[in-house]
Amino acid sequence: MVPLRLLMILLALAVFDLHSLPWFVNVSESKGPGTVLQAFTFNCSFYMPTLELLSVQPPTTFFNTPSLARHGGIYVGKVILSSSARLDALAVNHYVLQLKYKCGNFVMEAPLFLDVQRDPGNIQCVGRFVSPAGEIIQVPETVSPGALLYTLLFPGLEVQGAQMNITSAQDPPYFPGPFSINEKGLLRAPSQGLRGQAQKVFQMQISVTFGQGRSCKGILTVKVLPVPSSQVSFQKKTQNIIIPENLVPGSEVIQVQATGLDLRYEICSPVPSPLYSIGRVDGVIRTTAPLELAGASGATPTRLRVKAFERLQQWASAELDLTVNVRPVNRWPPLCHPALLVTEVPEATPVGTALSTFTCNDPDSADTNLHYQLQFHSPSNSASLRLYDRVLEVNTTLDCDIPEACFQLAASVLVHDSGQPQMTTEVPVLVMVTPVNEFSPACAPRTFRVREDAQPYTLLGSVVGTDMDYPQSSIEYYISGGLTVFAVDHLSGEIRLLGPLDYEQQKLYRLTVLLIDHGQDWDSTHHRSGSCTITIEVEDVNDHAPECEPPFQELTISSPLGHNVEVTKMSCQILQEPQRLALSYSIVGGNSQSRFRLQGAILVHNDSVLGPPWPQQPCTYELLIRVADAGPSTSHLSTTATIIVHLLPWKASTMATRTHRAIVPSMMTPLLVTDTEVFWHPEPWFVVVLTVTSALLLLALGWLLSKLLQGLAQVLQAPRKPGQALLLKSIQRKERSVEGFMETPRIEMPQAPSSVLSLVCQLILLWRGHRGCSSVTPWP
Repeated sequence: MVPLRLLMILLALAVFDLHSLPWFVNVSESKGPGTVLQAFTFNCSFYMPTLELLSVQPPTTFFNTPSLARHGGIYVGKVILSSSARLDALAVNHYVLQLKYKCGNFVMEAPLFLDVQRDPGNIQCVGRFVSPAGEIIQVPETVSPGALLYTLLFPGLEVQGAQMNITSAQDPPYFPGPFSINEKGLLRAPSQGLRGQAQKVFQMQISVTFGQGRSCKGILTVKVLPVPSSQVSFQKKTQNIIIPENLVPGSEVIQVQATGLDLRYEICSPVPSPLYSIGRVDGVIRTTAPLELAGASGATPTRLRVKAFERLQQWASAELDLTVNVRPVNRWPPLCHPALLVTEVPEATPVGTALSTFTCNDPDSADTNLHYQLQFHSPSNSASLRLYDRVLEVNTTLDCDIPEACFQLAASVLVHDSGQPQMTTEVPVLVMVTPVNEFSPACAPRTFRVREDAQPYTLLGSVVGTDMDYPQSSIEYYISGGLTVFAVDHLSGEIRLLGPLDYEQQKLYRLTVLLIDHGQDWDSTHHRSGSCTITIEVEDVNDHAPECEPPFQELTISSPLGHNVEVTKMSCQILQEPQRLALSYSIVGGNSQSRFRLQGAILVHNDSVLGPPWPQQPCTYELLIRVADAGPSTSHLSTTATIIVHLLPWKASTMATRTHRAIVPSMMTPLLVTDTEVFWHPEPWFVVVLTVTSALLLLALGWLLSKLLQGLAQVLQAPRKPGQALLLKSIQRKERSVEGFMETPRIEMPQAPSSVLSLVCQLILLWRGHRGCSSVTPWP
């Protein structure tokens, strides 16, 4: 706080200019109320200044509060006498006014010394002497003949050479003899004395004439008192005291006390007293002016004769000889150059480097021994600086690489003199330690792992840089080499992924991260750099779906009752990653009644004796097989293969099936169109049965022909209904598709041989007493 206050004072002195502030002002005692004693000019550009009167010594109400007015760009302050001002050089001839000036944060206090000068032309008759009742004095009848009874004093009479005369008649019957008064105002008793004049009153009219015909008259009454019954005395007839010379006017010197009744005190020598006054009632002697001593002349003694007397019997008195010795006082602190030290040094400054040499002297005495002491303020226990024979030096290494280690050292040099009292001067010291970039940043090599399917902006890790310079976090990070797959945050050191990764193309990346420090040197362009290697390993993740060859299969099997038959073995692989051999297979659709299962890649028909009855009619199964990679990844890619299985009853008619695929544009749903041709190859036993039933067959054909003609007539009447029925059937088949795969719609060919064959098949089954395939799709 001390350095900041000093900087504020320096700034205030640079901004605010104080002009014509006097230290001593002489004023005549003839000046009356409203007199401007002194005017001051101030320059305060940005604030509203104030000028205050803090104190007056000795205390009085003769001075108004200073006024302050602005004239142009300058403020003018004035010290003015108040309406109660009555200056009297004989009473108080020196005043000290303590003024306080304030402009913004700048505050200055200074004393104004006012000396009251005697005015020879300001002589006038004042006091009780010129009042209607006049001045009354009391003297004892034992007073010596011709003794001094009274002194008539007017300011300046001794300068003007005034003349005084007793103008009233002094008749011998009433007066023991004439009283006399000279030009100095000294009234003396008659030459015959006043014995026997007790209780008498002598009234005299006195005329005072001074310069250029001016005069005044007054009445002086002398009362003669009998011999006093009490006696006034001091305990000691002489007394010596020592006082310091720095006492301000009005300070108490000593209080004298005498024994007696209703006493009053006065200084009877020297008259008038230029330096001291005494309280008439309390006997307190005070200073009336500064006690200035000349150089090294030592104490200057002043001899005072103090008189104590009774108020009603002034002739009852006693005197005291008082010697006042003034002791020199050490009043001025040492003056030093420089008065303020503000400097800056780099933290790499060697120990023992001199920062400044202080030169001080004592205004009170040129040969005074001065003592120097270094005191720290912030930090309070710092040992970074030392004072050796008035030279301020660097004591230890100025290390600024610890938080709040130095940067600013606030101290002061205390200079003491050997006077009494001891005076001290404080020289503020502010040393700014500037940082130096001494060390290069560094970081440790690190290895990060990332999956090859990681998304852009994925955080891989952070590069942690260290720097022994303070602040240790002032590091920026850059990737050297211009890679675009990865990026590093310049401030935090976080490494993120920017583009896609491919394990098959590149499995390992090595990045060189460049570290550059900043803000660690007084020179902002001075940087240091370092680097480290960051290794990034790419984890393999399957990013291609398996492919099966062929993707569609259509097979016809006939399985004996109670046996398992291998239907087919699927051939699937990942072409882009042939090293991946682990695949998983599962049936995800079309396996009604669970007649099929997978053993790895082999599709097996399961005909358990415990299962449902064996169908006696050919059935078709459209199986959807999901093939997925079985690697370590948490997410797997898969494809679906379609296998159409035509299941024939055991020992049933043998039928040949021809399958072809129709490829449609990619924007349309692929359709599998099956065209089946059936030929008849009966068994021998069937020929006998056919002969027996031929007659019945002819009758059935006739009946069937009549039904067909009736149906054809209905079709001709409503030709759009079969098309609508066919469209509705197609939509229903699409809705029954499994996991996004559509069942291949079969287009039935309305051929007469097929219908006849179907009728014959029904007759045979009725003859054998078996039921048809009710749970599967009939084979057309």
